[in-house]
Amino acid sequence: MNEITELTQINFSSIFISVFVILIGVKTMLSLFEWFAHKLGLETKWMRTQREAHELLLRTSQALAILQEKHETDAAHSDLRDDEISNDIKKLTQMFVEKEIDDMRWEINNFATQVSEGKPCNKDSFQHCLHIYEKYEKILKENELENGEVEISMELINQAYKQTLTGQKPLYKY
Repeated sequence: MNEITELTQINFSSIFISVFVILIGVKTMLSLFEWFAHKLGLETKWMRTQREAHELLLRTSQALAILQEKHETDAAHSDLRDDEISNDIKKLTQMFVEKEIDDMRWEINNFATQVSEGKPCNKDSFQHCLHIYEKYEKILKENELENGEVEISMELINQAYKQTLTGQKPLYKY
């Protein structure tokens, strides 16, 4: 029974300190062994694992630096390419608008020529030409351009259209 009583009176703080001191001693001995092995050029399995992990970390860091540089280069190249594509789209849009304007001018002037030559034109042809002229004016306004080429043609077309609506024959050729 005395043994059990003695066990309950154990000083746990001294046991904890003793275990801690032993662990520090073991760590110191391992460090001394590692230092000694390193000085002799020996390599333990644990030291090799540590070295390989360090080398892997360095290689990974270098690979990431290379990837970062490539990413920055690619991003700059991509931005330049985006600018080129944007400029090309603007050019194509401008070419398309110019083509549309030229086609509408040609159609209006051609119709004005037919009217001035006295060729018969029906009401639908006049309405179509007036509709084209509205589109033409809208495109010019959207693109901040000025109309100066079809005004006379539209005056001739409007006069002929009014005469057609009233049933009058043109008094003269335009």
